[in-house]
Amino acid sequence: MPQKQMLAEFDRQLRESAALKIKLIESQGETFKKICTAVVDAFRNGHRVYFAGNGGSFTDCHHIVGELVGRYMYDRPPLPAFVLGAGVASMTAIANDYGYEHIFKREAEACLATGDVLVGLSTSGNSKNVCAALEVAQAKGAMAIGWAGEKKARIDEVCDLVLHVPSSLTPRIQECHIAVGHILCDMVERLIFPKKT
Repeated sequence: MPQKQMLAEFDRQLRESAALKIKLIESQGETFKKICTAVVDAFRNGHRVYFAGNGGSFTDCHHIVGELVGRYMYDRPPLPAFVLGAGVASMTAIANDYGYEHIFKREAEACLATGDVLVGLSTSGNSKNVCAALEVAQAKGAMAIGWAGEKKARIDEVCDLVLHVPSSLTPRIQECHIAVGHILCDMVERLIFPKKT
C-alpha cells in the first residue's frame, strides 16, 4: 500500500470514528446518564458491578474493571468491580462441561445478588453467553445493562437499559464502548470520591 494511501486511510478512519462519537453524544446521552446513576447507586449502597463480553469486548471489560478497582485519575478507595469469566479454570471447565454459552451465566448465578449491576458488552447485541447472564441478572433482582451496536437485538429483551452505538462496524462500536467506559469510570470516581481541593 503506497504511503499516500496509508495516510488517507488513517485520516478516513479517525474522522469516521470522531463522527460516530458525535452521533453517540446526540443519541445516547440520556441513556448514559441512567447507566451512570445505576452504577454509582450500586457502589454507594454496598453492591457490586460486574462486566461480561467476548473477544475484544472481554478485554474492554478487564480494562474498565481495572480502572474501577485500581484508580482512574487519582488515588481513592477501590471499588468492587469484577469481570465474569476472568477465572480461566472456571471458564474453561464451564465451557467444557456445560457449553460456551453458559460461561457467564453460571458465574452470574453464583455471584450476582439483588442490587448488583451487570454490564454486558456485545457489538451484535446477540451474544448468547452475554444475554444469558443478563437474563440471570434480571431474575436475581440485579440491574441488567447492555452496550451494543445500532440494531435492536436480543440484548434489548434481557436488559433494563441498553446503550446503542449508532454503527454496525465492530471496530467503531468497540471504540465507542471503551470511550463510554472511560467516561463512566471518570464519573463514578468523581461522584463517589470527590477530589479534595
